[in-house]
Amino acid sequence: MAGVLGIYAFEEIWNVSRFLFYGLVAIQNRGEEFSTVSVGKDTLTVSGTPDNLDVTPLKGHAGIAGVFTKEEGFYSQDGVSIFYDGTLDVAQLAHKIAQGEPVEDVLSTVEGAYSLLVLKDNVLYATRDRHGIKPLCIGGIGFDMAVVSSESSALDVIGAEYSRDIKPGEVVVIDQHYIESIENGANQTAHCAFEYVYFSRPDSQVFGTSVHSVRKLIGEHLEGQEADVVIGVPETAIPFAMAYATKYDIPVDLGFVRTGRPTRTAIKPTQLERMIGVQLKLNPVRTAVAGKRVVLIDDSVVRGTTMRNTVSLLRRRGAKEVHVRIASPKLVAPCPYGVEVPTRDELIAVDNSEEEIARIIGADSFSYLKVDTLKGLIGLPVCTGCMTGTYPTEVSL
Repeated sequence: MAGVLGIYAFEEIWNVSRFLFYGLVAIQNRGEEFSTVSVGKDTLTVSGTPDNLDVTPLKGHAGIAGVFTKEEGFYSQDGVSIFYDGTLDVAQLAHKIAQGEPVEDVLSTVEGAYSLLVLKDNVLYATRDRHGIKPLCIGGIGFDMAVVSSESSALDVIGAEYSRDIKPGEVVVIDQHYIESIENGANQTAHCAFEYVYFSRPDSQVFGTSVHSVRKLIGEHLEGQEADVVIGVPETAIPFAMAYATKYDIPVDLGFVRTGRPTRTAIKPTQLERMIGVQLKLNPVRTAVAGKRVVLIDDSVVRGTTMRNTVSLLRRRGAKEVHVRIASPKLVAPCPYGVEVPTRDELIAVDNSEEEIARIIGADSFSYLKVDTLKGLIGLPVCTGCMTGTYPTEVSL
């Protein structure tokens, strides 16, 4: 998984490096293991979040940047930088560009599922795959800069206005003289449904739709339960919990206090890091749960290990009952498009019913959102491959 950002200033007096830095901070929710920035022909890559970047040495009016969950998704060599979210053969792509083929022609033939930025000779290229699985939008700061980003929140943070989503299959070419759109025709669109459940910030628009609005609807459609308090696992599940509490007229409370800086445990590359992340980041508020019937809402359950730990923490703080509601459908298959979903034999939902999962994690009850419900609430054609095992493209797992 990754987040990408590109900025092009139409006057050479601008230096875009600081704009890239702040925009990258805005989308660091999409990757915390590596951060990288290319301005002109210079590239800087660091381990960790964008806070570790010092972009002062980078000077230029055109640049691209990205955050990544692993050491792939970015390439920079011989004056060509390629950053992407998704899956593609970047070595083959770089080779074709190095051979001198027009970049826009090369991009029109790329296979895979991706949102992709290329910077070459101070020209910025942006494109998405023909199914539009990954998000990518475009906007600008007046007549001074064009901005392309995985999420609209990055545009907001740097003062840019959102214009539109880049269309599936479209190639956008930006240089000092014009912004050109080349439409290559889209296949049936299949946007990633998990963007609305977990990946994107609630203040973003992805695929042209408000993430926060969808999350509120999801919260209202989770299975009801008599309880004394509703709590959400920070941060993603808070909108679900608030909407659920309003729908069922149950008080919502601060159930957890975060320890340390925000971290997204679900996209950590190893199970050990995910486990330690949960233990470090969440401490239940005893007075919010002691002696109470608690509805605990989270965005997803993958293996069930971290949820079992969370339920156990609530029990130790005195919760009388714990009823778990999950704001996504069950995960039953890996993702071939760059999302870190484990193999089938690691997924708790593959061989266990909701009642069995409740026993495994120590909850009084457990319920997922249904796939058809999620599709209806999003209201767009979506990819639910990790939830159904059926994918919009031919894949080899």
